[in-house]
Formats: sequence, structure tokens, C-alpha cells
Amino acid sequence: MPCRSSFRPQFPVMMKNQFASASALLWICGVGLRLGVLAVPPVISLIQADLQMSGTEIGILSGLPVVLFAVAAAPGSRLVGWAGVRLTLATGLVVTALGSGLRALAPEVYSLYAATILMSAGIAIMQPAMASAVRQWMPDRAAFGTALYTSGLIVGEIVPVVLMLPVLLPLFDQSWRLGLLSWSAPLLVIAAVVLIFCPRGNGGASTAARGTWWPDLRSGLNWQIGLILAGASSVYFSTNAFLPAFLESVGHGSKVSVALTTVNVSQLPAVLLLVFLADWIQGKRWPLLAFCGLTVLGVLGVMVSTAWWMIALSAGVIGMASAAQLAIGLSLPPLLARNPDDVAHVIAAAFAISYSYTMGVSFVSGVAWDLAGAPVFAFIPIFIAGLPSVFVALKISFEQRTV
Repeated sequence: MPCRSSFRPQFPVMMKNQFASASALLWICGVGLRLGVLAVPPVISLIQADLQMSGTEIGILSGLPVVLFAVAAAPGSRLVGWAGVRLTLATGLVVTALGSGLRALAPEVYSLYAATILMSAGIAIMQPAMASAVRQWMPDRAAFGTALYTSGLIVGEIVPVVLMLPVLLPLFDQSWRLGLLSWSAPLLVIAAVVLIFCPRGNGGASTAARGTWWPDLRSGLNWQIGLILAGASSVYFSTNAFLPAFLESVGHGSKVSVALTTVNVSQLPAVLLLVFLADWIQGKRWPLLAFCGLTVLGVLGVMVSTAWWMIALSAGVIGMASAAQLAIGLSLPPLLARNPDDVAHVIAAAFAISYSYTMGVSFVSGVAWDLAGAPVFAFIPIFIAGLPSVFVALKISFEQRTV
């Protein structure tokens, strides 16, 4: 029986219970989407010193996950069509755990890159499955389902940042390798939960399985969604990568953990608010436009600030606004796609656009840092990268239901 039908029971009590199960599964899989990725920024200085990495190499390392999210999005959408939501999510989680653990064994930069690529490929094949799960399990509440798993995603970003420096590194005698390795176990636990509790079945393996491998880059809707996601992702990932060095350069090196925590923790209230308001804001333009604008203003605030409290405030705005922008953007494929089989293809194309863009921004920001000799210059490309999403938010049609 497909996953979709399993969440459409006939009796009110069953409906309530299965809706709760679907909600829990969406949330815990959202956690798994980011749990390993954000373990790196808190220890990036230790990795840089140990492996003798330049600013450009740091930019490449921070950008590798997002470029894999782009490259593997189309195969991920095909896997959803062939294997269904349950097996796609479980496979992605296991691959992510393996790659995350192998990073701890990297003796030099290129093996660290290779492990990061494997980890990121696992995440990438999960992401189209999440959009398909929302459409299949909550077809009339796309904004709610998306905000729900995005809140889990945010928790998956916050927990490594909060625990790595004050808890795990002292526990592991300041070993960044053991710190990174420790995040593989929770990912394997989540994979087991998915295999046990997600309803069995193909969950959408129909016309999606007969689609093309290459994402449709001719669709205006795909580009609009892609640029909205790109604005949020490029600002968020690049800020996490370059904020520690910027703080060191302006004499606030002791505040790195606090700053990264601020960026990531500030996302949670925004997304939780969207969970409660999701049905009300679904299909409205102004929330998307407001958050796109705030994301860009947060970057500008970091660039012009020297006082610690101003940098922290700007970092919090970036986290809050980019998370809300991401959540609204991720709700658009389930909301606007013509039918459930199209959702994975739309989100795959949007991810290909978004994460290719984000990788470019990360690389250019690293080069700007090296050429100018100061980390603050890395934020100029980040600021520019957030602007297109503002213009897209002004034009996108929320009444369109077509690929």
C-alpha cells in the first residue's frame, strides 16, 4: 500500500493518530537533513589549523555540501519515483551517516572533501523525498507539513552548534575528529525509525519513475522557487562558514560559539511560528517578501557592525529570516505542482538551481577574502547573492498549479 493512502484513514481516531505519526516522521527526518552538516563550523578553526587550509579551501569545504545537494537532487527525485518515500529516506540517512563518520578519518584536505561529498549525497537524495512526503501525507496542508519538517531541520542545525564546543570537544579531549564522528550514530537511529514506522509501499513510484534524469531548467516556476531557496541557503551557509573568521578579525574571537549559536537558534522561533500560522499565510506574498528582505538586511548589518551586540543582532536576523524564507520556499513545490508525481521533479530542479548558486557564492566569498586580505570582504558576495530572491518574491504567482 502506498505511503499516501496509509495516511488517509476512514475513521476520525485513526485519522488523528496517523496524522500525528506523519507529523513525527516529517519532523525527525527534518532533523536528519542537517545534523552532520552543521557540526563543521564550530570546529572549522581546528580543522583549518590541523590540515593547513587556506580561505579558498574553507570556502570549497563549506560549499561542497550545497553543490552535492544540487548534483544529486535529480537522482534523488528518480529514487523517490522508483523506491518510494520510505526507502529513499532510509537510504539517504545511512549514506549521510557513513560520509559523516568518514570525515573524522580524513588525513588531508582531499579525503575530507571526499567524505563530505558522500555525506552530502546522502542528504541530497533525501530532500526530494521530503517534499513528496508532504504532498502525499498532507496534501491540503503543504505549508504546515513543510514548516514542520523545516523546524526539525533547524533543530538539526542548532544541536551540533550548541553542543560541539562546550560539551563534545571537552569530552573528547578537544578532538575535532571524534566530535564529527559522534553525529553518525543519531543518523543511523533516525534511519531505523523510518524503516520501522514509515508505512511500507512505493509512495509515489508511478509517473515520476518514467521522468527524465535531468531537472527541467526551462520552467519559470522552477527558477522562481530555486532563486527563493538560493537566497536563503547562500546567505545562511556562507554566514556560518565565514562569520568565525570575521569575528576573529574584529577582536571578538571568544564569541564565535555564541555567534554561531545565535545564527542557528534564532531560526527556531521563526519556523515554529510558521508551523502555527502556516494555514493562514499559505499562498500569501507578503510574508515571503518580508523575510527575503530581512535576510539581505541581516548581512548588511554584519558588514557594517563592529560592536559585539550589533553583530549578534544581525546574525540573529540572518538566522530568523533565512529560515522563514527557506520554509516558505520549500512549501511551494507541494503547493504549486500539478500533481503529486510532479513534486519531486519540481523540488529537484529548484534544488539544482539553489545549491549550484549557493556553491558559487561560497567559492566567490572565499576568493574575495583571500584577494582582499580580510574576512569582511567575504560578506560582499553574500549580500549581493540575497538580492534576486527579493525581486522573485515580488513576481511569483501563488495561484499557479503547474510545472
